[in-house]
Amino acid sequence: MATITAAEVNNLRKQTGLGMMDCKKALVEAEGDFEKAIEILRKKGQKIAEKRGDREAAEGHVMAILNADGTEGITLVLNSETDFVANNSDFIAFATTISNTALSAKAKTKEEVNALTLEDGRSVQEHITDQIGKIGEKIEVSDYAYITAAAVVAYNHPGNNIASLVGLSVAGEGVAEAGRDVAMQIAAMAPVAVDESGVAEDIKNKELEIGREQAVQEGKPEAILDKIAQGKLNKFLKENTLLTQDFIKDNKTSVANYLKSINPNLTVTEFKRISIAK
Repeated sequence: MATITAAEVNNLRKQTGLGMMDCKKALVEAEGDFEKAIEILRKKGQKIAEKRGDREAAEGHVMAILNADGTEGITLVLNSETDFVANNSDFIAFATTISNTALSAKAKTKEEVNALTLEDGRSVQEHITDQIGKIGEKIEVSDYAYITAAAVVAYNHPGNNIASLVGLSVAGEGVAEAGRDVAMQIAAMAPVAVDESGVAEDIKNKELEIGREQAVQEGKPEAILDKIAQGKLNKFLKENTLLTQDFIKDNKTSVANYLKSINPNLTVTEFKRISIAK
């Protein structure tokens, strides 16, 4: 049996971030072979990841970041099972590393994010598996979006459980500040689309169905049920599509009109809101 020194165990611990006893057991099993010990620990992490696969990861860290010139941005949620892990500085640093890598690579989907390689040549997903083995909790990138536009603005809500990203049609004076106002509105009001054209037909049909049923329950005449349902749908669209929502800083105007007051050509091209449901 190979003699395992404390220095070797400590070196393995520094490289993997795992506990001293786990590192010692891996080195003993590997008969002192450092690379083999790392492989043993990674396989252990994979086994833990498989066991945690059906667990709910309802906590985590949400973030939105931009590139240097504010023309691209990403939003990302890295989930964990507990807020203890979510608030850990190492976990937040890991989420930041993934986000920066995703933005640099212009990744479009969370599947692309998981396949990206980090500095050591291993994939994001492999590193996530390592973290699961180290922490003992399910960890995953559960939501992600990439936006590019003439101007992109990010907003991270205090507490890091909500973030929003908004793409704007033009750049220029006052646009960044206006974009932040709109990004904050998105975080607070959770619109379903930029405007009516972005609302799925099944959502519209469902709202018409609900509106008609409400009218029936209220005893309204059959002849006007469809008209009442359409009115309720119109109200839903006004309150739930971004550009027609009342602007939260001045409810006498809409978001669309607020943006036009900054620049007649300024509007929202797309947005993304991500959150950790509580």
